[in-house]
Amino acid sequence: MSLDPAAIRRIARLARIRVDDAQVQQMQGELNTILGWIDQLNEVDVTGIEPLTGGATMAMRLREDAVTVPDLTEAVLSNAPDRDGPFYTVPKVVE
Repeated sequence: MSLDPAAIRRIARLARIRVDDAQVQQMQGELNTILGWIDQLNEVDVTGIEPLTGGATMAMRLREDAVTVPDLTEAVLSNAPDRDGPFYTVPKVVE
């Protein structure tokens, strides 16, 4: 499959991407290369391989919901230029 300049302009318009005439040739080459890679995938023999229908049928691995991080409040607030207890102090922005 090969894309012509008119198709490139239409794709750019649908994607709401502004493309100059000078960029059309470059994009045409890049998109044709990508489509070439996709065509190579059609050459792969997949007989006997069932398609993956999604991860919805897989069981979720769960872990215990426990706090594992220590209290780092003092370490984090040590970098603050000004603080009030366990909070950052910032200048008033609404008058």
